[in-house]
Amino acid sequence: MATTVSTAGERPSTASIPPKEQNTGIAPLRAGEGHEFLLRRLHSLSGIVPVGAFLFEHIALSNSAAIKGPVSYAHQVAFLSNLPFVLFLEFFGIWLPIAFHGGYGVWLWYRGKANLVSYPWVGNWMYSLQRWTGGIAFVFIIYHTYTKRFTGVDLHSLPGASFGKMQESLSHPWIFAFYAVGLVASCWHFGYGIWLFCCKWGVVVGERARKRLLVLSVAFAILLSAIGLRTLVAFRQWPQQATDPKGARAIEKSDSEILHPGESGK
Repeated sequence: MATTVSTAGERPSTASIPPKEQNTGIAPLRAGEGHEFLLRRLHSLSGIVPVGAFLFEHIALSNSAAIKGPVSYAHQVAFLSNLPFVLFLEFFGIWLPIAFHGGYGVWLWYRGKANLVSYPWVGNWMYSLQRWTGGIAFVFIIYHTYTKRFTGVDLHSLPGASFGKMQESLSHPWIFAFYAVGLVASCWHFGYGIWLFCCKWGVVVGERARKRLLVLSVAFAILLSAIGLRTLVAFRQWPQQATDPKGARAIEKSDSEILHPGESGK
């Protein structure tokens, strides 16, 4: 979830933005009043670490295990569930940073301005796209977290039910479409957010370096989206797997993929 995932800040008056910044959509991190500057710095940084890092791990490593089947996915969920201090890591390494980044991002979105009719620059379009994908990603992450972590089967106790639980959700066409849109929005927001972060923090300087990094960032977002979409398809390619305790534990103990849900309870 996310992540994002870095949300662009309040847009300064276009009259004061140099032409190059108008075309690239880079609004520099400016000193604000009180704690605003620090909050903007933390917001920008949290979009990369830990939120962005978690998003990459969640899509490219953990969830992609579903491509191999329900047993591989169950083993991956079991591994994550058995990490030391997992609840501490979840709260301080995932939920709290996501809440801050998403919540403060919504505030910046509310204060931001993007007049695409009067200022139809490429940078303004990219700025608006970053805002909208951030909003979609935030809603998607809240929904995904609530339904998979806090409702139904507790996957910490029964990781073998994880594949079947996702299948039950994705069996509804509208939910599948929502997941696809939310996933792509999250990947784009993170990928383009990497570029914004590097430009704003001075990691890359110069027009040529920025253009090259932009190509890499967009390519990264597309690749991450492709992995995520392939994972969603994998959940629908397998027969419905067990979510009951007996069947889930059979999946956890299995060394080979289970093709039929009836076999999982044997």
